[in-house]
Amino acid sequence: MVRIGIDVGGTFTDFVMADMGTGALSYFKVPSSPADPSVAIAQGTREMLERFSVSPSEVDYFGHGTTVATNMVIERRGVPTGLVTTRGFRDVLAIGRQTRPSLYDYSVQKPAPLVQRHCRLESDERLDAEGQVVRPLDEAALELLVHQLVASGVESIAVAFLHAYRNPAHEELARRVIERVAPGMHVSVSHEVLPEFREYERTSTTVLNAYVAPRMQHYLERLRTRLIEVGVTVEPLTFHSNGGLMPMATVERFPVLTCLSGPAAGVVGSTVIGATAGLSEIITFDVGGTSTDVSLITGGRPSFTSDRLVAGYPVKMPMVDIHVVGAGGGSIARLDDVGALKVGPESAGAVPGPVAFCKGGTEPTLTDANIVLGRLHPTTLLDGRMTVDRNRAVAVIEERIARPLGLSVEEAAHGILRIATANMSRAIRAVSTEHGHDPSDFVLFAFGGAGPLHAAEVAQECGIASVLVPHEPGTLCARGILLADISRDFVRTQLATLDDGSWQAAGQAMKAMLIEGEAWLAEERVPEAERRFHMYIDARYRGQTHDIRVEVSGVQVQDQARFVQAFHQAHKAQHGHDNPGLAIEIVTCRVQAVGLVSKDGVRMKPAPVGELQWSERPIYFGPGHGWIDTRVYRRDSLPIGMDLSGPVVIEEMSSTTVVLPGQQAAIDRFGNIRIQG
Repeated sequence: MVRIGIDVGGTFTDFVMADMGTGALSYFKVPSSPADPSVAIAQGTREMLERFSVSPSEVDYFGHGTTVATNMVIERRGVPTGLVTTRGFRDVLAIGRQTRPSLYDYSVQKPAPLVQRHCRLESDERLDAEGQVVRPLDEAALELLVHQLVASGVESIAVAFLHAYRNPAHEELARRVIERVAPGMHVSVSHEVLPEFREYERTSTTVLNAYVAPRMQHYLERLRTRLIEVGVTVEPLTFHSNGGLMPMATVERFPVLTCLSGPAAGVVGSTVIGATAGLSEIITFDVGGTSTDVSLITGGRPSFTSDRLVAGYPVKMPMVDIHVVGAGGGSIARLDDVGALKVGPESAGAVPGPVAFCKGGTEPTLTDANIVLGRLHPTTLLDGRMTVDRNRAVAVIEERIARPLGLSVEEAAHGILRIATANMSRAIRAVSTEHGHDPSDFVLFAFGGAGPLHAAEVAQECGIASVLVPHEPGTLCARGILLADISRDFVRTQLATLDDGSWQAAGQAMKAMLIEGEAWLAEERVPEAERRFHMYIDARYRGQTHDIRVEVSGVQVQDQARFVQAFHQAHKAQHGHDNPGLAIEIVTCRVQAVGLVSKDGVRMKPAPVGELQWSERPIYFGPGHGWIDTRVYRRDSLPIGMDLSGPVVIEEMSSTTVVLPGQQAAIDRFGNIRIQG
């Protein structure tokens, strides 16, 4: 039997297939289909199975990472949505917080609320902060509101009542009323989407869920249908932002959980592969067609957050902490109004793509620059399955960049590369230096189609001495999906100063969530022996507005002192100091339910095939070195333990690795490329 992992990117859709009998991994890529990602998924699955002579009936596991929900928000392609909230709170979405992403930039605009004001309606109900009913919900009045929303053309309704995280009764009643008045209408209720305090974030997250849910459901239905047409009948799993997989039924209810789905899979894969290679301090460096995604792994554990912005809208969900910048292979190079060279954040994406791809692109991109410089193959990519035209890349860079700046074509292309390197390096510093970590203490883990292409220069820029490139790095996010478990997070707000009583209340909340988690895992038919649970408490010093997540092994009476010590240590690690004399406030209790997925058949290293294969071509390494006739090796032919002196280029199906002059590279015992210097 075989398992398939898929990551849908902005430019390419990546596939990894694991033969669970032999442990062999097979890799594949096809151009993405942005209009309907399921088209590329089905096409690539069919082609990959045919290419490696595997019957569709042998597929017993199918996991995929997707940015469908995120792209719908970015491109404003969700459905018309209504909001029902407590009287006096219809404008919470518009008011937001008094935070400013760029304090002195007067051009920054807040995104318009996803629900227009005439579709934000108020219900005359009220709960107090303890969840006690102050004013009961008026069903007859709510029915009129629902009729009004239906007449306005909404296709989905979000319900977010004040303090519903304490008592969901009014939201449950509201859902029943909506389902009775408007059968078939999608309903998202805040106590299910995000049972936490902070009205703005809870309302925003619930609205986002409602905004994308109907179209996400349609996408999943199309995916099911197309896979069945290919012959794959196993139910697909979807990767979510907190580093695990969810069944489709859960994704259909809570699609907001899939924001940053694909990048999180890359971090999971990096953690597992890094641990196998003996690495615990890692900066992940994932460069795709449209963005660079970086994250910090310390002590062998990824960093997590529960507060992110998606296209400017707050999403308060547990997720892997990933910093994203608009710098990728498709990033467009241009001259601004004063003639300065800029690269990104706009991207040519999959369509029309870089000029050299011959798909209608007219703007020079970072990929075009790498082809001009000889770093990427001048005629083909993807093992010869994609034709590229270097002459077109030369012509567009000469016309748009070199001639206006009075530079040679190679100087202009190298300038594009240097600016992209600076943009990527800022992302590295954002997750390291800005949080008190020295980048030189970490290994740069490079993957994505363009990560290994730029890793050596980014490492030099950031003072990082070591780079690791896994096998077929352009498909690592898909491989990470094969290394992930099924999981779902449960959460309860407590908000109480830590004492014996509040600790007991936290224990009761944990027990309730453990029961929910057991029920969910049972519903998903996870065997009892494969079920695991992780407990966390978000806490802060009294008077603070930010909290820190601390993992706890138990919530019995004797565990309280251990939690206090762990919180002080976590605060000092994150902020550089602790305050043992201050009272601690419990904010939120969390339980992560995990269903273990077997990874025994996913081999950590490939076997070299055939004799050493290499060729030679001129490559430009900047004004200090100029053009150098450089050896270009086929990655699969490099034996374990081989040492290489830069400059060297190593090519494989999904990516190209550049080793600069003066650097050393070696193939470690797991098949990874290690670059030093």
